[in-house]
Amino acid sequence: MLEQRIQQHFIDSADLKYQAAQALGQPIAAAVQAILACVTNGAKVLACGGGPSAAQAQQFAAFCVMGLERERPELAALALAPDAVWAAASAAGAGADIAALARQVRALGQAGDLLLVITTGGNEPALLEAVQAAHERDMTVVLLCGRDGGALATLLRETDVQICVPHDRAVRVREVHALVLHCLCDGVDAQLLGEQEIVS
Repeated sequence: MLEQRIQQHFIDSADLKYQAAQALGQPIAAAVQAILACVTNGAKVLACGGGPSAAQAQQFAAFCVMGLERERPELAALALAPDAVWAAASAAGAGADIAALARQVRALGQAGDLLLVITTGGNEPALLEAVQAAHERDMTVVLLCGRDGGALATLLRETDVQICVPHDRAVRVREVHALVLHCLCDGVDAQLLGEQEIVS
């Protein structure tokens, strides 16, 4: 019984990735171009996420700086600290956790920079404020989300990019998000360094 349950996880994950492959190809390519435009113009990528997605934001920033599979010059990227860390250091008291990401965006972000937001639901107040702060700074936003993108999707501008995994289950969405982040990093590397055969 347990083995069947485990196998079902693999099947469900594979099915969703197969379904998403065609639907997400264009927005992922658009996000690659946005990231490329950012870093080749001397700007930087700020990444943040809600809940477990914050760890994916940290991993993405690490891939930008350290590289995914190939040696290349470092790309300027930084994962914003999770809300609770900054709220604990704040004198603002109540509500500081909600404003923490937005304050980091305002402190570090500049016109031409890019904010990558990772979320499964799209309704976290801290992320909503972070996107608004990015727009105040004339930054491009790439939203990597699940379901319908929630309230965050309604904040996006024409110059922003939405990559939406059409699924309600958070664990499945995060599995696809991990693959999307790999695609973003590989796409940037391919544009910067040229195509390279993918080896297993």
